[in-house]
Parts: sequence; C-alpha cells; structure tokens
Amino acid sequence: MAGPAREDVERALAAVADPATGKSVIASGLVQGLAVRDGHVSFVIEVPAERGPSSEPLRQICEETVGKLPGVLSVTAVLTAHRARGDGAGAPKPQAAPDGHRGAPTPVALPGVAAIVAVASGKGGVGKSTVAVNLALGLARLGLKTGLLDADIYGPSVPRLLDIRERPRVNDAKKLVPLEKSGLKTMSIGYFLDEDAPAIMRGPRVMAAVNQMLGDVAWAPLDVLVVDMPPGTGDAQLTLVQRVPLAGAVIVSTPQDLALIDARKAIAMFRKTGVPILGIVENMSAFLCPHCGYESHIFGHGGARDTATALACDFLGEIPLVLAIREGSDGGRPVVAATPESAEAKAFLDIAAAVADKLADRISRHAG
Repeated sequence: MAGPAREDVERALAAVADPATGKSVIASGLVQGLAVRDGHVSFVIEVPAERGPSSEPLRQICEETVGKLPGVLSVTAVLTAHRARGDGAGAPKPQAAPDGHRGAPTPVALPGVAAIVAVASGKGGVGKSTVAVNLALGLARLGLKTGLLDADIYGPSVPRLLDIRERPRVNDAKKLVPLEKSGLKTMSIGYFLDEDAPAIMRGPRVMAAVNQMLGDVAWAPLDVLVVDMPPGTGDAQLTLVQRVPLAGAVIVSTPQDLALIDARKAIAMFRKTGVPILGIVENMSAFLCPHCGYESHIFGHGGARDTATALACDFLGEIPLVLAIREGSDGGRPVVAATPESAEAKAFLDIAAAVADKLADRISRHAG
C-alpha cells in the first residue's frame, strides 16, 4: 500500500483542535516542518513557551491521528516551545524573512561562498567536531574549495584537531586571513585563546564573535564552508542558524537512545527555521578490535538509521569506533588527511561524496 500524501496528513491534522484557540492545529499554525516520505511522517508541534508543559497530550493526539491514516508506517511528532508570537486575533505576526526563515534576522552575507553546511548535534560528546573536520577534508579531497568554521565558541576543537597553533593575520582589506591546513581554509576563536583558557561571554558577544568569523574573514572563493556548530538547541544555536544562510545541515549522533532524542531536537530546530536536513551520520557505530577485528556495538547499532527513516531524512553513513580516529583527532592528524586509504577514512569520504552530490546544483550555479 502506498503511503499517504502530504495533503492527507494535513487534512487529518486539520481535524485536531487546538484547545487554546478552538481552531485546528493547522489553522493555528502549530504544525511546522511537515515531512512525508514512503509512509514515514514527521512534524513539529510548535507552541508558545507558557504552553509547553501542558501540550504533550496535544502532541500525542496529533501523532495518533496521523498514525491511523492508511499506509502510514511511522509517525514522529516533536513538541517545541517558543516565545508567543500572536494567534491572529489582531496580534502582530513575524514577517517572512527574505531567505525564507520565518521571523529570522538578516543573514550575514558571504560573497564568493557557494554553499554553507552546518554540522550539528543535539548534545555534546557525540564526535561532532571530528565528523565536521573529516567531512571538510573529504570535500576538499573531492576537489571542492572548502573552508571550515569552528562556531563552537565555548569549546573550540579545530585548533587541536588540525594542530594549528598560529594566530590569523589581517590583510590590506582589514579582513582576517583564514589559516590553511591540509587544503582547508579554517577559522576558530581558539586561534586567539590559549588552549586551556575559557571563552567567557554572554549571548550577544557570542554572536558578535561568530559574525566576525563569518563576515570579517577572507573566505572567498569557496565551494563549501563547513560550520562546526555548538552542541545543543538553545538561543545561541537558534540565532546562529538564523544568521547563517545555510544550504543544509548534517546531524551527528551516536546510536544511543539518549543521543538520538537530542538529535531529533536538532532536526526539529533546523526544520523550524527552514534549513534542509542533508542527512544523519551515526558516529561510534561499532567498535572494531584492533587485534582481532571483532565488531562490538557498545552504544547500540542502527539507531541513527532508524531515526532517519522515521523523520524522513537521508542516512549518510556510519563511522566506526576505532582507535585510529581517536588518536588522529587528539594528535592533530585527522584520518582523512593522515591515512586517506584506510577503512575509517573511507567512511568519512563516502559521507563527503553524498553531501557533495546534494550540493552539486548549488555549487554549479554559483560557478556559472
């Protein structure tokens, strides 16, 4: 049996009443980021902050209603809470921003950069920065002019991952010159701090630092700029997503249920702001014994693939948990640069090829 059409899902949700307004959840504008693919349905129920704790029953009703449609294989409804924005009864509503991000501030312009890709996770400790660095190196090995921005202000990892200890200089045009390593143009706030020195700053200063590393850096010409996002889905992450004109996002998770819950939140955030999800990567997918080659699923296995299916996202691939990746990261020798012919490097290169394929049209148009 064929899965439902988007119109079928919207029609079903139009029959669910929002208890706060008496209107349907569709008419009230609560349903965001609806995705329907091959019988798998996902969407976000977006409510004002004060309604968050009491809206779980509404989320469940929406999920159950859609689940009853013929051909539906799975339904994932994510509940998010935000500041009240008006319900249409004379209250002002945010206007659509030029880039399609509803209510978003004007993005930072990056002339000469064809595509910007965020590498994100809903939580820390899943190897996001390692994936970002090796993804960027993989894109560079494919022949793309590639940059890497370390936007994790509080925990910059790129200086250690690439073993860069210099400070950027300023050119005649008063732009910071990115530091280059292994074919990448890179920038990180970590280049201006001692490795053990914390970056102590509040939200506005964080965004000022990110804006400077975007707009005041001589990035061009680039085919792809990979942005290593800070972990989480708070105000800083949301503001950064709205400020950066993203071509798409790559979500990194381990197979653990706890990590996947937070990965779903990250996906919901990007969909809420109109950013395409390029796919999900399962990091630390399986431990490979360096002595006997035995494969052990320490953190579980296949959870990210299942989540991708449930949320109608592409699954980009699995990264094994091997000593070479950890040693290479700690030593400033990422495996894609140090041992590009190895099996672990191939896992990253395959993911890079999939991402490059998704960006091909955008890069081609920019070059033309």
